[in-house]
Amino acid sequence: MAKALTKSQIAAEIADKNSITKKQAVEILEQIATLAYKHAKDSFTIPGLGKLVLVNRKARVGRNPATGETIQIKAKKVVRFRVAKAAKDAILGVKK
Repeated sequence: MAKALTKSQIAAEIADKNSITKKQAVEILEQIATLAYKHAKDSFTIPGLGKLVLVNRKARVGRNPATGETIQIKAKKVVRFRVAKAAKDAILGVKK
């Protein structure tokens, strides 16, 4: 499996394709991340890629894998990323 792209590699690719400096590309990436953090509770969508959503997870009974003992897991909020259909189709290919 290939290694994941680093922030620097992503910035370099964006800078190349859009005739901007690498520093400007890094600033754009950081601004997108900041916006995502700020607006995730209302859901944050990156068109063609996916959406960050805040989900309430219910309390449930779990099991400690080491001892087999049942434990109570508390309810909590979690952030989920829902991949857009366009991204799924581009990566996995369109189902026939």
